[in-house]
Amino acid sequence: MPTLRRLDPAAPRDHAAWDAYVLAHPRATFFHRAGWQRVLREAFRHDTHFLYVEEGGRVSGVLPLAHVKSLLFGSSLASLPFAVYGGVVADDADSAALLEAEAERLARSLGVRHLELRNLERRHPEWPEQDLYVTFRKALLPDEEANLLAIPRKQRAMVRKGIKNGLASALDEGVERFFALYADNVHRHGTPALPRRYFEQLRREFGRDCEVLTVSSADGRPVSSVLSFYFRDEVLPYYAGDAEAARELAANDFKYWELMRRACARGLATFDYGRSKQGTGSFSFKKNWGFEPTPLHYEYRLYKRDAVPQNNPSNAKYRLLIETWRRLPLALANRLGPYVVRSLG
Repeated sequence: MPTLRRLDPAAPRDHAAWDAYVLAHPRATFFHRAGWQRVLREAFRHDTHFLYVEEGGRVSGVLPLAHVKSLLFGSSLASLPFAVYGGVVADDADSAALLEAEAERLARSLGVRHLELRNLERRHPEWPEQDLYVTFRKALLPDEEANLLAIPRKQRAMVRKGIKNGLASALDEGVERFFALYADNVHRHGTPALPRRYFEQLRREFGRDCEVLTVSSADGRPVSSVLSFYFRDEVLPYYAGDAEAARELAANDFKYWELMRRACARGLATFDYGRSKQGTGSFSFKKNWGFEPTPLHYEYRLYKRDAVPQNNPSNAKYRLLIETWRRLPLALANRLGPYVVRSLG
């Protein structure tokens, strides 16, 4: 008989069983890992509800959820805030149904405006869906030169430009150089930065599976950086930042090539370029690398709203806020940003 349980943050044995299941399940992702429970609690103080089904002494399904309470955007229950993938992972329909039923019961008891499941595949055609996002994934070839030649010609020329400019990459022990580039980058785009403690918590929690690669110019200045996750045989560049000089130096292009090259050397099989909004510069950049978009299926149960929320920079109603944020001094923006961004997820 399947039994519904909740992951105890203070029970390492339960965490080990959860992660063993996630690592073995073909439809699980890095964002289903148990460590996100501690990250979301410690970095953002979000209440978490990591549900799992146990049958015959073994895990048969998981659903990580977090409750985001916001005066600006209303409260929500999501799998998973700050993640591009989420939703139910289960061995069978009964386990999946048990998890989703508990998620809906929990959402109603918490009084949230909506429940959001960030699925890779459509599960409930009758539920409202957010059709804004796509993901980009591509198989890595076993040979470094073959991977370079697989990049379309114009984009490959940008990679070679970065090489000719004498750029160099290195893995960082801390997040200092990464955060300085990231915070400046998002500020120029008019969006609040996630707190530095969040990135530090990611490094502590996931260890070698969370890596920072920074690119420096020929004279040693950091110009581009990326924080990546590793899951099974995949690399997922997830957060990135560039100095204004990066464009002229082709540092952004060089950075992703270096990450790809290093992943190839490690024998990894998949490069996951991550989520982008359709019609954006990020979407076009990834297409230019020869990656094809795959729609993401963010499904909703709406309780206290009539439509799927659009809490993203593409929403025209946030245009004035974005322009105002750009004008804030960077130090002030970095102090205020965490209070805003924790509510977005």
